[in-house]
Amino acid sequence: MREKILIVEDEKELADILAAYLEVEGFTPIIALTGEEGRACFASNKPNLILLDIMLPKVNGFDLCKEIRDKSDVPIIMISAKSGEMDKVIALGIGADDYVTKPFSPLELVARVKANLRRYNGTKSNVNTLVDKVVIGELIMNKISYVATARGEVLPLTTKEFDMLYFFSQNPSQVFSKEQIYNNIWGYSECCDDNSVTVYVNRIREKLSKYNLDYIKTVWGAGYKLSIESLM
Repeated sequence: MREKILIVEDEKELADILAAYLEVEGFTPIIALTGEEGRACFASNKPNLILLDIMLPKVNGFDLCKEIRDKSDVPIIMISAKSGEMDKVIALGIGADDYVTKPFSPLELVARVKANLRRYNGTKSNVNTLVDKVVIGELIMNKISYVATARGEVLPLTTKEFDMLYFFSQNPSQVFSKEQIYNNIWGYSECCDDNSVTVYVNRIREKLSKYNLDYIKTVWGAGYKLSIESLM
């Protein structure tokens, strides 16, 4: 069955170009030209991934992203004409999985679509070959159910937050550069984004801090690690 990609983009010419590229790659594109149309198409079509422009009439991309994320963990790639860091930080902070700045190559965007779908579909499959549970101090992570608990309470992690924390938990005390983390979590090395790694690390730290867990340490000039010293 062809996977459905919802394109919420008010520039019809761009939306049509993206739809054509996606169709050639075997996807079923669905176009919505406003935020309201995007909301309706999401509800009626159950897309496998969403390409979501930020600057939309009536309902903007940020608001629509938050609405969708409250209901679903479907991958969302935000598209923006602004190159400033703040929009990217906001987008990732409200649950977007990726961020692309206009102008961009349609081929690069298709590559990002495929990478996000591979990772997302991989989390939904039965991963019997993986260790199903990792216990790090007061943190327990179950890879099969994608549930993490901290001090006995469910930790509200997004899919990529879980992936990143699980990655750290499998390699305690090992320092990883931002590029290494990005390659392992996002899956495409040619466009490493330091800001995305920083945003996700900060989000995970914030969620762990509510349980007084300070596990992820910064190693200045090198990257990040999960510190087992803090567990002793």
